[in-house]
Amino acid sequence: MNRRSRSDTSSSKGLAAEGDDGAACEGSDLPALRKPAAGLHIVATPIGNLADLTPRARQTLAGVDLIACEDTRVTRKLLSAHGITTAMVAYHDHNAARMRPRLIEQLKEGKSVALVTDAGTPLIADPGFKLVRAALDAGLPVGALPGPSAGLTALVLSGLPSDRFLFAGFLPTKQSARRAALADWRDLRASLVFFESPRRLASSLADMRRELGDRPAAVARELTKRFEEVRRGMLSELSDHYHSQGAPKGEVVVVVGPAQAAPAALDEAEVDALLRAALTRAGTRDAAAEIAAQTGLPRRQLYRRALALRGAPSGGGGRS
Repeated sequence: MNRRSRSDTSSSKGLAAEGDDGAACEGSDLPALRKPAAGLHIVATPIGNLADLTPRARQTLAGVDLIACEDTRVTRKLLSAHGITTAMVAYHDHNAARMRPRLIEQLKEGKSVALVTDAGTPLIADPGFKLVRAALDAGLPVGALPGPSAGLTALVLSGLPSDRFLFAGFLPTKQSARRAALADWRDLRASLVFFESPRRLASSLADMRRELGDRPAAVARELTKRFEEVRRGMLSELSDHYHSQGAPKGEVVVVVGPAQAAPAALDEAEVDALLRAALTRAGTRDAAAEIAAQTGLPRRQLYRRALALRGAPSGGGGRS
């Protein structure tokens, strides 16, 4: 009778290649190219600098039967730079439901398939998750080749706490949904990492300031490329900068510092001073939201007080 340990029932077969225990890296020469094992290989690719492809990733991409990629045009540039001629097939949001069963069938036939995204580590804000889930559900081998990640690169360059962080991906495009999402993370004692569209950057930074309070943050773009830039400052400063300068070029990652411990209780005069300062740069509702994020006081209470400071009736009026 075959006996299996409890851990075996929840484990999956790995795809570490023969000799991948590190011994092959002791010398200066790479090990001879071996055909990767059958199964799904999740391969991280450069986020900008094509030289950042790891030797093992290059060997895997050169040796698999097929590469499933987000955009064949983007991946072709990477493959050409490294002399790789492996066949490719597109796998992205718009064709995933149709292509996923085909890829699973090829894996069942004993093929080796590499999954890559346009840049960075697959499954991080990209459609690869369902393919990996389907492969695991089918009992097929899945392995990962670690490498570049834009979110982690931005985090370590930001100068913000990196011991605890939340990767939040892309924020919603509609302002109301974006603000609601940000409000959920207002009290999280961890750095927040977002991907953002350059054209929405200024408005998203303004919403971050409104919902999270004025915190230290960093905007990283064109990471690992020639014109790499990391701009650090308070959310208010970054928001003002990108509102005045317009949308930047390149891929953008925003890192926001963690929520701080609740401040000591403020008296009425201190709250009024904060509200008056906020009212000089924002409407009544936005000023109340900003001070609510900063102090932890109820937004509705602060809104009524802001109306009073403007001299408006408590039922409405004033700039909002």
